[in-house]
Amino acid sequence: QVQLVESGGGLVQPGGSLRLSCTVSGFTLDYYAIGWFRQAPGKEREGVSCISSRPSSTYYADSVKGRFTISRDNAKNTVYLQMNSLKPEDTAVYYCAADRLGYCTGNANAYDYWGQGTQVTVSS
Repeated sequence: QVQLVESGGGLVQPGGSLRLSCTVSGFTLDYYAIGWFRQAPGKEREGVSCISSRPSSTYYADSVKGRFTISRDNAKNTVYLQMNSLKPEDTAVYYCAADRLGYCTGNANAYDYWGQGTQVTVSS
């Protein structure tokens, strides 16, 4: 049974940091691309970052470039999203998703499996 479980969300002040985790089961992580998406209230889901299968390449939305870092630990079946210098506009539910073709895309419809999401709130 395929599962993706996000964790690490919470409430943080502007300028703070959070590290999100996406732990997967039911498939071999290193063959899949993993994307992080987010959806704020009243807005469409948007791609934030992605890491492809071997060799791992990383991609970032312009809005998070230089602040967010994506990485993967295949031995732990986990992909991380380190988020620094957080801004109120980063507030959203964050989802991880898996693409079995192993390639990154910003098209959410291309991903085969999704997690349930974790809330990130940036507020003073």
